[in-house]
Amino acid sequence: MSDQPPEERPIDRLLAVMRRLRDPEHGCPWDVEQTFATIAPYTIEEAYEVADVIERQAWGELPGELGDLLLQVVYHAQMAEEAGLFAFEDVARAVADKLVARHPHVFAEPEVRTAAAQREHWEATKAEERAAKAAASDAAPSALDDLPHGLPALTRAFKLQKRAARVGFDWPDLDGVRDKVNEELDELETASADEREEELGDLLFTLVNHARRLGLDPETALRRANAKFEHRFRAMERTSDVPLEQLDLEALEALWQQAKALPRP
Repeated sequence: MSDQPPEERPIDRLLAVMRRLRDPEHGCPWDVEQTFATIAPYTIEEAYEVADVIERQAWGELPGELGDLLLQVVYHAQMAEEAGLFAFEDVARAVADKLVARHPHVFAEPEVRTAAAQREHWEATKAEERAAKAAASDAAPSALDDLPHGLPALTRAFKLQKRAARVGFDWPDLDGVRDKVNEELDELETASADEREEELGDLLFTLVNHARRLGLDPETALRRANAKFEHRFRAMERTSDVPLEQLDLEALEALWQQAKALPRP
């Protein structure tokens, strides 16, 4: 037998590194002064960076970005442990328990095999979890519970509408949604200055519903539209002999059409 100690698991090393960084006496001053609130924006940012790498299929960058996202979980868990709330092990245990409970067709009940049955069980389990949380807080349960307010607005609108549709609150067909889009556009065009923001919100909310009925994710669609615009605009800047601000609209449109003809990255 070897007298060498077993090799330290990477996750254990990461947890130990975070504990050291947060040590009040010997840690990093910046890390020590952070709170849940100050770290939360970094958590959101890192999740988007993971999504960006996947969108670009930059697989060589994915381990690093996933590591940055894991760091956020470890950071929050360390702060929680210091406050006596919970530890990283509680986080891992809770999510493992949740996955087992939500997948009886894998771990317990082989009869829940079809995709439809799996979705039905998944939604029923989540509804039970929402009801349990509402009971614990003495609040009336809602189909809209557990939708974080920090989600991007398009994503949250999409999820709100999906939840409402599950209880039957939805247009019967796509024609109704299309008519509502036109109605909201008309209302925006005739709105006063004080009303425009609300009417624009109504229009965007209805466009999200239109995307949902088409089976599209509006957040993904807009992210890809952003990338397409950026690619074409940068191409305009590269191919123009003079700064774009020195060109008239006709010249800018000609450059735009040239950029549209270029292959996408």
